[in-house]
Amino acid sequence: MKITKNRSEKGFTLVEIIIVLAIIGLIMALVGPRLIAQFDKSKSVTAKAQAKSIESAVISLQIDIGRYPTNAEGLALLHKPSADVVESWQGPYLSSDLPEDPWGRPYIYREPESEGLRPTIGTLGSDGVQGGTGAAKDIFIGDNKNAPKPS
Repeated sequence: MKITKNRSEKGFTLVEIIIVLAIIGLIMALVGPRLIAQFDKSKSVTAKAQAKSIESAVISLQIDIGRYPTNAEGLALLHKPSADVVESWQGPYLSSDLPEDPWGRPYIYREPESEGLRPTIGTLGSDGVQGGTGAAKDIFIGDNKNAPKPS
């Protein structure tokens, strides 16, 4: 025995589709901001981990050449020696190119302000401007965590 449906009984009505879309929209409105906040937080965690990795490479460089890179040499010294350190340079000190921060900008390097201090390495956060809070908060490691821009 074959049961057939009327043409009007097949498929979904427009009202049913609109209700389902409204429910999906409400769920996204509630969950979406939390997902975006987690994504911003993960970028900050990545930036801190990369800065620590770069710091380790700079410390290895310092052990080999007897000093930290100057502000002028910067992190480029991790991949290519300058003329005055070519004899003791044992690099490259990073296995790949120098990474950019999670927002696509180069990491900032500041040489130590005095003997016995560590250099400062970091990023200005999502906004690229000194200061900020949340995702825009600056992320620096080293002895000068505020990392002023060189004058």
